Amino acid sequence: MKKIAIVTALIAVSVSLTAFVQNPKEASIKRGKEVYENNCQSCHQENGEGIDGSFPPLAKSDYLLKDPKKAITVILKGLNEEIKVNGKVYSMMMPEQSYLSDEEIADVTNYILNSWGNKSKAVFTPAQVKAARK
Repeated sequence: MKKIAIVTALIAVSVSLTAFVQNPKEASIKRGKEVYENNCQSCHQENGEGIDGSFPPLAKSDYLLKDPKKAITVILKGLNEEIKVNGKVYSMMMPEQSYLSDEEIADVTNYILNSWGNKSKAVFTPAQVKAARK
């Protein structure tokens, strides 16, 4: 009887602690929202829909969802070439955001790829950003 009580207590403690541990992807997305608001939102807008003809949409972006790893490169190194997003051509230059930390770039990438109708199975890490800096 005493063993059952101990096992039950351990299970209860374990379940309680699990509730306090946040999913790493969700934590990254939450941090990424703040990075987005401070660094990306003025061009790509609060809803990720961009500005037609000037700044491409990130929401439901076929360009990003086709190759999610490209998001890290674009954020890190910028973009100065014509691209097609959701059937529309954009040629506005995007400056590099290399001043952001590896964690900030990973977090904002996770946020963008999991917001406004985007769904990515990938979880990007600071280590991937560090490798892309080379």
